Order: sequence, then C-alpha cells, then structure tokens
Amino acid sequence: MPGLPVPPVSRTILLTGAAGGLGTLMRGLLPAYGYRLRLLDAVPVEGEPDAITADLADTDALREAVRGVDAVLHLAGISLESTFEKILRANVEGTYHLYEAARAEGVRRIVFASSNHAVGYTPRPAEAGALVPVGTPRRPDTFYGLSKCFGEDLAQLYWDKHGMETVSVRIGSCFAEPTTVRMLSLWMSPADGARLFHAALTAEDVGHTVVYGSSANTRLWWDLSSARALGYEPQDDSEPFAAKLIAEQGELEPDNPDHAAIGGAWVSQPPLWPR
Repeated sequence: MPGLPVPPVSRTILLTGAAGGLGTLMRGLLPAYGYRLRLLDAVPVEGEPDAITADLADTDALREAVRGVDAVLHLAGISLESTFEKILRANVEGTYHLYEAARAEGVRRIVFASSNHAVGYTPRPAEAGALVPVGTPRRPDTFYGLSKCFGEDLAQLYWDKHGMETVSVRIGSCFAEPTTVRMLSLWMSPADGARLFHAALTAEDVGHTVVYGSSANTRLWWDLSSARALGYEPQDDSEPFAAKLIAEQGELEPDNPDHAAIGGAWVSQPPLWPR
C-alpha cells in the first residue's frame, strides 16, 4: 500500500470486535500504517492465536486488554437490530465497561464505531449536493441506533469528566463494494475506512468529535467536513457501481418509506420486543 503516512513510532492499538466483518478488514489494513494490533472478540479470531477471547461484560479481561495500549478502536458489539435486552448488554453496558477499563488504565483515546442509524430517521437530502450536517439532531431508527446515541453521549461524558478523547464515527456501510442503491450514498470503502480510522487515532486535540464515515461518493448525503478536519482524505467513490445497482434495483423513490430516510428500511422494521 504505497504512500501511506506511517507514524515514526509504532503504536499499539486495541481492536475490539476483531473477528467481525469490519474488524477483519481493519486487521488487514491498519498494520500498514505502523500499528501493532492487540485483538479482542467474544469469539476466537481465526488465524490469530494471541487474540484475547473475552466478552465485554468481563471487566477483568477488559482491564488487562487495554493495559499499556496507546488507543482503542472499538468495533465490538451487536451490529444489527436485536432485542432491547441484547442491545443493552452488548452495546450499552459493554461500551460502558470498555470506557471504564480504559479510564482506569489511563488510555487517552478511543475511536468509537457509531452508525448512520443514530440519525436514521433524518430525511435523506431532497436535492443533489445538499448535505446533512454532523450536528443534525439524533433520530435513532432502532434499538441498535439508540445504543449508538448512548455511545456518543458516553464519549462526551468521559471527555468532559475525565479528559478521555473520542472520535465517534457514524459509519455508513463498509464493504468491499456497495450492494444497494442506498449504499451508493453511504458507502465507505475498506481503504477509506482505514484512512479515516488512522486520522481519528492520530489527530490532535479531538476532545469528543463526531464525524460521518463514508467515501467521497458522488451521491453523498452527509457532510464530511469534520472528518476532513482530522486529516481524512477519502480517495474512493461508489459511482462505478451505480449503473449496475440501479439497473437491478431501480432509483430510490421519495414516496417509499424505506427510501425516504438515511436509515433506509431500518426505519420501517418493527421493534424486536421480548417474546
């Protein structure tokens, strides 16, 4: 990966959720930036015998996992909608346990994987070129989205009370290529994901900064200025995938509730109440 801005001194980063889809992508991409990765997941990480297998409820294991690292890239948790009880345990309580472990061990920087679903009920821009600002009111579309709102507020609390810095990245969709017409606006290529996480890990004086996470898409819906202010320079665009996806799925329809908001079909799916 030529031309990468490799730090002069290698830094150790705890990567939570290392066995997941995004975690797997970042395991392959971030070492080129000079990072040593310490891996953690609730399930074994394939091909990584030194990875830590621990649940976010295991506070002792979390203390040991964060001890001595320079920063944390927190990707762990449930990444889809689920029951409130499951989301509460994994995404709300689990994120709190991670922040407490990091605070206790003196870790000063966390990059938190927030989501577009924290603002999922926000209408998508009606006009080409109009962008949703990062300061738009949060409007979660699911219990999952609600947990990301909590994570952003937790990050703000730990900055104000403990001086722990966080960049909360409202990720769109980070896959090798977009798979829906909606993703053409929110897609973040894996390479741009690594660029953004690197910027979030290394920018100075971030306090608690919220950014949107996507590539420089022609059909972009949201404002990337706060991400660019960190030093993020996206290099990819979803447009090469557009013709094929539109031919297969058609254009987004303003009157279709699954197309009207940033969260897509998540806004219309019923809550998963306890059974």
